[in-house]
Amino acid sequence: MNPLLAAKVLGQRIWLDNLSRELLAGPLAQLIAQDGLAGVTSNPAIFQKSISAGLGYAEDLARLNAQALTAEQRFEALAVPDVRAACDLFADTYRASNGLDGYVSLEVSPALARDGAGTLAAAKRLWGAIDRPNTMIKIPATPESLPAFTAAIAAGINVNVTLMFGPQHCDAVFEAYCTGLRQRFAAGLPVNGIRSVASLFLSRVDTHIDKRLDALGGDALALRGKAAVALARTVYRQWMARWASDECADMRAAGANIQRLLWASTGTKNPAYSDVLYVDSLVGADTVNTLPDATLAAFRDHGTASTQLTVGLDEAQATIAALAALGISLDQVAEQLQVEGLQLFNEAFDKLLALLD
Repeated sequence: MNPLLAAKVLGQRIWLDNLSRELLAGPLAQLIAQDGLAGVTSNPAIFQKSISAGLGYAEDLARLNAQALTAEQRFEALAVPDVRAACDLFADTYRASNGLDGYVSLEVSPALARDGAGTLAAAKRLWGAIDRPNTMIKIPATPESLPAFTAAIAAGINVNVTLMFGPQHCDAVFEAYCTGLRQRFAAGLPVNGIRSVASLFLSRVDTHIDKRLDALGGDALALRGKAAVALARTVYRQWMARWASDECADMRAAGANIQRLLWASTGTKNPAYSDVLYVDSLVGADTVNTLPDATLAAFRDHGTASTQLTVGLDEAQATIAALAALGISLDQVAEQLQVEGLQLFNEAFDKLLALLD
């Protein structure tokens, strides 16, 4: 079986980490029909690359440049119709899965990541502008924006929480999601229609930690390329256990849906590692993996879909303990990577706005 379809049988959904006019013109429909693609994610860097390439945007850019709009308004005038069009291509998938699949994500401005009120206002505005039930608004897992995530869930907005890099980010997002569900339920509103994913970035974790291991040398080198998979496996076990526990019994009884963990940044950065390292190793139920084009093609070609996410847990814990013994704390790494990731998204967004200004 096509590994992309085999992963779906095992409970994981594959999304594409890309969105462009060129994709909308034909390839996306083919990926949905042939590979069972279940969603699309985007971010400022993806849109910056797509719009700067110009394919399919020239006419709209000329029209928008003639109007008295800010650069950000021009961007949204380009991006929102693209997201709507992608949502419409996934409409049958969304309906056939009873709302489990078929989502398209659009991010609030990364400049708002430290502004909770601004993030919530932007999330509500984009949700209304797109006006599709199978969209997700991306909100970063910064301390300032997590209350906006809670409020968005309470307001009935589907959310993709992004820029998670460590266990503490996952814990905070889990709490924020449950709080939003409970606020909505307490207001007498249904919770069964809310869908959310929590995006844990992986390859950047290995890239950062591998550099530190290289500097240490010796026995430390045996841990290279192992941290991200160990992180994902341990987080997944804790995440699923919490949702199944008495802690969340009230929300389960109310019909609430689990917030699925999403594996992000899954393109392998180190050519010495398998190009499907973050796919083969992390197939499991109630998860999503969003893949760059090249990784999706590689997994289709030579990937292996088997339930690997729940194996090797002792080894995963041993890896994390060994890193800690070397002075490498996943919590500290996560805080640094979140700051760096936000900076990269801001830089990409600034380039995009400069292009449209």
